[in-house]
Amino acid sequence: MKAGFVALVGRPNAGKSTLLNRFVGEKVAIVSDKPQTTRHRIVGVRNVKAGQIVFVDTPGIHKPLHRMNRRMVDAATDALKQSDVVVLVVDASGRPGGGDAFVVDMLKEAGVRPILALNKVDRVDKHSLLPLIDHYSRALDCRAIVPVSALKGEGVDALEAELVGALPDGEPLYPEDYLTDQTERSLASELIREKVLQHTRDELPFTTAVVIDQFEEPATPGALTKIYASILVDHDSQKPIVIGKGGDMIKRIGTEARLDLERMLGGRVHLDLHVKVRSDWRDDERLLDELGLRRR
Repeated sequence: MKAGFVALVGRPNAGKSTLLNRFVGEKVAIVSDKPQTTRHRIVGVRNVKAGQIVFVDTPGIHKPLHRMNRRMVDAATDALKQSDVVVLVVDASGRPGGGDAFVVDMLKEAGVRPILALNKVDRVDKHSLLPLIDHYSRALDCRAIVPVSALKGEGVDALEAELVGALPDGEPLYPEDYLTDQTERSLASELIREKVLQHTRDELPFTTAVVIDQFEEPATPGALTKIYASILVDHDSQKPIVIGKGGDMIKRIGTEARLDLERMLGGRVHLDLHVKVRSDWRDDERLLDELGLRRR
């Protein structure tokens, strides 16, 4: 039997969370086209015939400007040290830049031989992959280079075969029915934030957060779950963007988030949302702890 930890690392928006969800078969990480969507370490478990793959999704590696960002980058670098296999996820639809070179140098310094997943190949002409493969073959000592589309599923089986082959021998690390380390409370927060990112898009920067103020579980399975949450924004001018004209935006966010939450929890949900202005939230140590961004 094979078993071990596989870290998914790379630049923001490379598609790491989409790849994690594809492997796990459930939505355990939110997805957005905005940078820095994933903010903390997320574990997702996949059981295969040959053993167990424990995926560790990490925040995109970037230049940290706040305490929040430093914690995010720390989570990614720590995963490099603690995992048996590292998958470098690269957006194949873009040209390598300074940020990609920074990640490559980080892997070299850590002495890591990654498996390179060239993601989003559904967006590019296959011939354009050859220069990219050549570039990374020269820049980094990779165990393997696998073109994939996390969104479409193309190449994912080939990547899984490479992962199983690279994992150490061992017994499963988690029970067979274990899916993720994310609690219902943290998943609720993330699902709401996903809707905020989706609907505000360019009008609101990615610097927003969702805090679960109260999570009342039902007395019996399938009964009503009550969730009270606050959407945090940086400036007073951003609050009307989230609320919308006559409250239409926050109503849309709440309705779609509630439907996702009901599917996840398997029962009815009452969702109450409020918008609060907190200009300093990205540097608030206590709040960052609450949001699951671990300190070193």
